[in-house]
Amino acid sequence: MSTPPTTDGSDPAGLDLADVALHVGTDQAEVWRRLRDEHPLYWNPARDDDTPGFWAVTRHADVCAVYRDAATFTSQRGNLLTALLRGGDTGAGQMIAVTDGPRHHAIRSLLAPSLGPRALTRLAAKVTATTERLLDSAVARRDVDFAHDVAAHIPLTTICDLLGVPTDDRAFIQRQTSVALGSDNPDQSPTEIWLARNEILLYFRELCGLRRRTPADDLVSVLANGRIDGEEISEDEVVLNCYSLILGGDETARLSMAGAVAAFAAWPEQWHRLQTGQAGLAAAVEEVLRWTTPALHAGRTARYDTDLHGRTIKAGDIVTVWNVAANFDEREFAEPGEFDLGRKPNRHVSFGYGTHFCLGASLARIELSALLAGLRDRVQRIEISAAPARIFSNFLAGYSSLPVTLTPAGASRS
Repeated sequence: MSTPPTTDGSDPAGLDLADVALHVGTDQAEVWRRLRDEHPLYWNPARDDDTPGFWAVTRHADVCAVYRDAATFTSQRGNLLTALLRGGDTGAGQMIAVTDGPRHHAIRSLLAPSLGPRALTRLAAKVTATTERLLDSAVARRDVDFAHDVAAHIPLTTICDLLGVPTDDRAFIQRQTSVALGSDNPDQSPTEIWLARNEILLYFRELCGLRRRTPADDLVSVLANGRIDGEEISEDEVVLNCYSLILGGDETARLSMAGAVAAFAAWPEQWHRLQTGQAGLAAAVEEVLRWTTPALHAGRTARYDTDLHGRTIKAGDIVTVWNVAANFDEREFAEPGEFDLGRKPNRHVSFGYGTHFCLGASLARIELSALLAGLRDRVQRIEISAAPARIFSNFLAGYSSLPVTLTPAGASRS
């Protein structure tokens, strides 16, 4: 690992936003503020001869503009910094997250009915039941690791239900997704990450074959038996999109959930607002999403030369938009450093923006709403009981471990 870069914002030119050390264990608020104010289009220099430099966009309005302009800024080479720095994403042109144009629209249209608000209404009751069961167990124990014991299970159960992953396989899937994004262990080797990703792909290749022979009511069957322009979707395309759905549907939602609990422990007055009904669930969910910003950035590649803030982005340059900076931009949010459940408007970009707006946004909102409602009805007080551990990533943000004490509602305050 390289030496951690300066994190007080005094030397933006020395920052390496690709360095995981910057994003772990320190408060980066001043870094992002300095970049927004003085270097809104920041050139992050190359690490070495084999790794290119890249642009970083940090203001809310600029981030939205890049997201919206798919004609100039393409996802087709990759949408994560690590993949772009390696030369591109191998799933480009097949996996929805790294596909543009008509093919992206076609795959999205195929999946959308199963992930829209109407379809998910049927799933909401099951999400609530799973959440309440986990919370009942956690509150009865009082002392739990919320990240491991609660947050890790709700989104995984839900996305596995949607994909039709059998119950006995879910622990395996959870282990592989954590390793695949390199989030829990700073000592994970590139080989371990590569193997985990391939384990997920192999798993869904087998499940795809099964669903083609025997379709079921799940997303794997939708993809495996779907047709675009009259042609069957290739097995590779099915598998890559299952991979995208399982990672997107599990990791980011669980990080938001653990982050919500940490925020309520740190801001008890906001917890009181939720408990007493002074803050509504819908607004609270949006503020949790803004505050936690589980996906730090998204990556694009410039198709053409374009100018921004007096600088020229050349065709072929890597451009990263930093959701974590945009969600705390004083130009968009009043007092962005305050966790405020009543915040309105709240145009956060935690789900991205534009044509690649997160397909699972409605699902994530259902899950977070069920969690906040369940906590509100069962828990009187939330306290951090031991030092939390943050995940190790330059893409994801949140807690891999969050030990808390949950005081049940109605318990004595003595």
